[in-house]
Amino acid sequence: MPVFIFYHFMWEDGEDFQTQRHHIMSSEKLPAFIETCNVERKQDLSEDQEESQKPRLGNEFEPISKRQMKKLIKQKQWEEQRELRKQKRKEKRKRKQLERQCQLESNSDGNDKKRIRRDVVHSTLRLIIDCSFDSLMVLKDIKKLHKQIQRCYAENRRALHPVQFYLTSHGGQLKKNMDENDKGWVNWKDIHIKPDHYREFVKKEDLVYLTSDSPNVLKELDESKAYVIGGLVDHNHHKGLTYKQASDHGIDHAQLPLGNFVKMNSRKVLAINHVFEIILEYLETRDWQEAFFTVLPQRKGAVATDKACESSSHDKESARVEGRLDSDSSEEENSRNELDSPHEEEKQDKENSTESTVNSIPH
Repeated sequence: MPVFIFYHFMWEDGEDFQTQRHHIMSSEKLPAFIETCNVERKQDLSEDQEESQKPRLGNEFEPISKRQMKKLIKQKQWEEQRELRKQKRKEKRKRKQLERQCQLESNSDGNDKKRIRRDVVHSTLRLIIDCSFDSLMVLKDIKKLHKQIQRCYAENRRALHPVQFYLTSHGGQLKKNMDENDKGWVNWKDIHIKPDHYREFVKKEDLVYLTSDSPNVLKELDESKAYVIGGLVDHNHHKGLTYKQASDHGIDHAQLPLGNFVKMNSRKVLAINHVFEIILEYLETRDWQEAFFTVLPQRKGAVATDKACESSSHDKESARVEGRLDSDSSEEENSRNELDSPHEEEKQDKENSTESTVNSIPH
């Protein structure tokens, strides 16, 4: 059975707890007393919260992990180096400002860029990338086509004789990819991007389709013509498609004179941007061989045809000399073998004599 123990408290003035409580509750000091108690209670709670938030060690505090310690150290270093970073940014801005100022001064003296821009002469030649093969390509090839078109646009903007650049049948996967990954294409300059097919705004007699399958070899560029490059990245899955399309529509076709000046280890099919750049280079130099060797990548293993012929003739001569040496050595070895084998001679003589004897016996 629980035992209750009652303590009898006495106040300083000799009154017990009950008497003092009666005086407090009955007096006007009650609201002040309640407020004082609430304040003391809040202070006790805040002290308890602070005590509970302190990290404990062993039984009393929890240790800080290495990762947390590293974070704290990094944070401290970051705060300490704030002024240093600010100073470095100021120095960088000053350095760039000085570089721009020096560049402006050099431009005023006649920089190459300004000279090049003054010497730019726009060509009347129209160069069209036909994008009507959208449905024949997967997304991976569409992305490659997009990059090649970007390269063509950039090279035409830098060229001394930029062409009239057209992008036709623009839509489908290509347009969607450009909208998603290159939203600035809508602001491109010096280019005509049309959703229509090129035959709808260019006369048939002005068109020349550039295809490696054509039997016609291009000798000169006619700047009054519109040359069409097939916008197809198919890894040779659709052989002869551009040539067939040109033939079906009655459009003139031709191939670049690659075989007349260059011999390559790989096939003669070039990327869209390579054909585009070769034409730009030819318009500047009027030299097909220089245009080919300026643009073609090293992986194609391109060499000049005259050097290829010299190399081929040299290889044939070497093979002929080696063959002659081999035959001479074989004849010498055979003769040496015949001289070194007297037993073979005796055996052959015996066989011959035996055969003659057999043949001379009357039947």
